[in-house]
Amino acid sequence: MVGSLSLRCVRALVWVFALACLAAPAMAREPEIQFVGLQRNTDALTLTVRLGSVATPAVEDALFKGVPMYFVWQADVYRDRWYWTDKRVSSVVRTFRLAYQPLTRRWRLSQAHDGVTGAGAAALQYALHQNFEGLDEVLAVVGRVSNWAIADAARLDNDVEHRVEWRFSLDLSLLPRPFQIGMATQSDWNIEVDGRLDVPMRAPVEPHPEIAVEVKPGESAR
Repeated sequence: MVGSLSLRCVRALVWVFALACLAAPAMAREPEIQFVGLQRNTDALTLTVRLGSVATPAVEDALFKGVPMYFVWQADVYRDRWYWTDKRVSSVVRTFRLAYQPLTRRWRLSQAHDGVTGAGAAALQYALHQNFEGLDEVLAVVGRVSNWAIADAARLDNDVEHRVEWRFSLDLSLLPRPFQIGMATQSDWNIEVDGRLDVPMRAPVEPHPEIAVEVKPGESAR
């Protein structure tokens, strides 16, 4: 009897472990970071990031079947505080909606206004629309941000440590509900990469422009 109970307990533990493995989210697929740069000037703090391939075969297959995909860039700027938790001084989000148009066999990329996280797909307001001939071409645009203004200069204190935490991901929460079931546990759909950068203490001092003085023949410049 004792041996039978022990065997049943072992089997139950095996089933619990197996179910836990199925329920655990798969490891995220991280696109290659090809370039990352941060620049602070007298107007703003800007971020530039260029990624490698940002879509898996499963994502590309769904795109060709007419399912739109939402790729999201997010950048948060924090100010260091030794006496309390670090303060977030700026947070920006850029969302790309990518969809295939079978009738024209072209790709339509829509870029939403920079805003905050938490907005649903229906609440997104798109400011820019572009059409592309090939998938590789449009994915290259999705996988990069160039001189993205992520914080106004007035929000950054001089001689105080700041850092930037940025993130790129495929946002499955913006897809129709039937497509979300089971996707979180599949590595082909769990696309995410992030990074952290220290902000320069001060913006570089811009040199004063030189004033050209025209000197006529026979005169000397003073």
